[in-house]
Amino acid sequence: MYKSNIHGLAFGLAAMAAMLLATAKASAQCTELIVGLHEPLGSALTNRGNLLVSESGTGAQGSGRISIVDPSGNRRTLLDGLPSALNDVHQPSGPAGVFMSGRTLYVAMGVGDVVIAGPCPGSDRPNPSGPSSPIFSSVLAIQFSATVEQSTAGFTLTPADEQALADHQTVTLSNDSGQITIRMVANFPDYVPFPLPCFPDNVQHSNPFQLVAVEDTLYVTDGGRNLAWAVNLLTESFSPLVAFPNIPNPLYPALGGPFLQAVPTGIAAFDDQLLVTLFRGAPFPTGVSTAEQIDPTTGGDTPLITGRTDAIGIRPMMTRGATSYLVLQYASAGPFFQGPGLVLRFDDPASPPMVIANCLTHPTSMTLNERTGKLYVTEEAGRVVAIPLAPARPVRP
Repeated sequence: MYKSNIHGLAFGLAAMAAMLLATAKASAQCTELIVGLHEPLGSALTNRGNLLVSESGTGAQGSGRISIVDPSGNRRTLLDGLPSALNDVHQPSGPAGVFMSGRTLYVAMGVGDVVIAGPCPGSDRPNPSGPSSPIFSSVLAIQFSATVEQSTAGFTLTPADEQALADHQTVTLSNDSGQITIRMVANFPDYVPFPLPCFPDNVQHSNPFQLVAVEDTLYVTDGGRNLAWAVNLLTESFSPLVAFPNIPNPLYPALGGPFLQAVPTGIAAFDDQLLVTLFRGAPFPTGVSTAEQIDPTTGGDTPLITGRTDAIGIRPMMTRGATSYLVLQYASAGPFFQGPGLVLRFDDPASPPMVIANCLTHPTSMTLNERTGKLYVTEEAGRVVAIPLAPARPVRP
């Protein structure tokens, strides 16, 4: 089994290399829209044509924010002062995925500094100092008018506001442009016990990443707990919809442990189903990442697209009456993120994809403007690029 897995890995690398060489011109399709953002993880388009970008911040307390980026690349602040902290692997963690529904923006808040690294590889323990914010591992709803979107110079959340949100109070912020209201719609458990042989006191943290709303239900991927949550927006109650199991690590024992975690990342809704990308965990081998199709009524899980590497987002689209799927890959090959990030288009989930763009460096989210055909991709280092596609017919949840 080990030998055959290595042969499969080598074949996958060769196939990927050939595909990249054959589509080298794709890199010319990327146009830089803006640079200098602070660890952007999520993006959403408003009905005014602006891009809303969540920024995890620098790790300094209160450095997370939501920015408004117009089609010309001009940035303004919608909401500043959101929590940010260094997580258990010493990366900034704060605002993550966003989803716009009408005039409400749903924001997933990452794990922050709820936990710190434990004494053995892959272990965690509660932060002995306590988290620096009470609203890590949660989802916020921010409501604001079109007038505020077009004119605001920004609102700022305070630590007192964060505590009010944690207490499930609605926070209203005002300035010359108008006001925004913020409320907590889901406050997931910061962590649950998860004993390991090397560390019986190990915990597994909640790390909301991306989200999508379908009518009165919000679905949230949790890369820490390896599951997807269903949140009832009317009652603000939540429960796990589906848990994603570990799979064998094809590189073990040469590299990494015997199993890979699922690490669900991107999520979209299409044709009464949910689409979820499974990023997979360290050492991030080539060809083990997938996009899953989830039945939201039963939690049933069926593979849709397989053989990917570090898939971090998925987006269905309709062109000429046919459905295709855009898949965003954090890197081209493994282990540990080799090669550029990619946008792939699958006209048939079971067939090889077309490479739309190979100009990306550690992309984190993508948003399609269906009217103009521009695909916006955020990158971890702070850049947003625009990639031209043919205008698509809207795909609604």
